Amino acid sequence: MTSLPRKPSIVVVGSLHYDIMVDAPDRPRKGETVTGHAWRPKFGGKGGNQAVAAAKAGADVRMAGAVGADDFGIFLLAELERGGVDAGRVARLSGIGSGMSVAISDAEGDYGAVIVSGSNLAIDPAGLAEPGLWVDARALILQNEVPDAINVAAARAAKAASALVCLNAAPYRPLSDELAGLVDILVVNAIEAEQMSGHPVADLAAAADAARMLAERFAAVVVTAGGDGLAGVRRGEAPVVLEALPVQLVSTHGAGDTFVGSFVAELAGGVPFAESLARANAAAAAHVSTRQG
Repeated sequence: MTSLPRKPSIVVVGSLHYDIMVDAPDRPRKGETVTGHAWRPKFGGKGGNQAVAAAKAGADVRMAGAVGADDFGIFLLAELERGGVDAGRVARLSGIGSGMSVAISDAEGDYGAVIVSGSNLAIDPAGLAEPGLWVDARALILQNEVPDAINVAAARAAKAASALVCLNAAPYRPLSDELAGLVDILVVNAIEAEQMSGHPVADLAAAADAARMLAERFAAVVVTAGGDGLAGVRRGEAPVVLEALPVQLVSTHGAGDTFVGSFVAELAGGVPFAESLARANAAAAAHVSTRQG
C-alpha cells in the first residue's frame, strides 16, 4: 500500500491584527468625513493571513507571534485555530494591546488601512530558536509588520533548520544587510519593487525587469502587479510572467497575503516554481472575488 505524501511543514513568524473593515463609497480625503454603509470585524495581520492561506493550500503551518491578553487576542487565536494553523507558539502578553487595523474598502474594491502594531512589536526573539518550532520545517514566511530583529532571529533559526526563507517585504522599509543575506525568496508588490530597485513598475514588462534587477541580490524574486499580473524570476533563469486572471472584483484586501501563503505552500510541497506561481495566482484571484469577513 502506497502511503500518502506528508504535508509540507511551514513556519510563519509575523503579525496578527484584529481588522475592522468599513465599507464606504470612497475613502476620505484629508479633513473629509465619508458616510459608510457597513462595518465588520475580520481576522488579519499579514502574518496571520499568510499562515491561514498556507494552511488552506495544504501545508502544516505553525505560527509564532504575540497577541495581547484581551478580547482581540482571544478572537485572533480562535481564528488561527479555525483556519487550521497551530497557534501554540503565539504568546499572550499582558500590559499591551493586540495589534489592530481599520481598513476602508471603497466602491471599486480598493482599500486604505491604518495599523496599530501593539503586541506585534513585543514578540520575543529568543523564543524563535525553540527546536520544536522547526521540526521538519521546509520554509519560513516573514513580513515587515514586525521589527527587523524578529525577522533576523527567525531567519537565522530557519537557516539552521535548512528551511527556505521567504520575505514578503511589506510594508516597505530598508532591509538590513543581515536580513537580506538570509532571504531566499523575496515577494514584493509593484510599489515595493520600485522602492527596492529604483526601477518604475507600471506594467508587467517593467515588473519582470524589476524582478530581474532584484534577483541580483536574492535567489528568487516575485513582483506582484495587482490587476496586471505578476513576474517571478529565479537568478540566472528567464522570468515567469503571468497575467491576472479575470475576476468579478469584490475587494483586494488580503489578496497579496493569500498569494504569498499559497505560493510558499506549493513550493514547499515540491511543486515547480512556475506552477507554484500559477496556483498562487489562482488562489489570489479567488480571494479578491469573495467577500471577506
